[in-house]
Amino acid sequence: MPLATLTEYLDKHNVKYRVITHSPAYTAQGIAALSHTPGKELAKTVVVKLDGELTMAVLPASFQVDLGLLKKATSAHSLELASEKDFKDRFPECDTGAMPPFGNLYGMNVIADESLSDDKEIAFSACSHRDLIRLAWDDFEKLVQPKIARFAAARAVGAP
Repeated sequence: MPLATLTEYLDKHNVKYRVITHSPAYTAQGIAALSHTPGKELAKTVVVKLDGELTMAVLPASFQVDLGLLKKATSAHSLELASEKDFKDRFPECDTGAMPPFGNLYGMNVIADESLSDDKEIAFSACSHRDLIRLAWDDFEKLVQPKIARFAAARAVGAP
């Protein structure tokens, strides 16, 4: 889904948003710095296999997924990080790693870390390493209907 398709979807649902274009960046922390977005407000999408099903885990860029907490929160029997090979065909029009957290548009469940709801707005990659969309958390929650759980953990000192 190119940026235009995503913005058309948001327009169709009367959602107010801003598109933020920045220099190319390939990590969530790099994007946060270039776009002057606090890491806790930039939502990154990590694709996991939850009982064998591809699922989007969405959390603040400044945190990492705690697989133990995620497994417990979802009552999953098995949980593992998905490899690029597992999901790249699901997002053919997106740069690898720049998929927006709209699992409902890709036939995937979404689990959002509860800390994202602490802020009125979130920002996320919009299919490229150059574009972000910023919108109200309430609009994101209404459109995507993610399961809300606590699974984000602070990064270890010195971690990438």
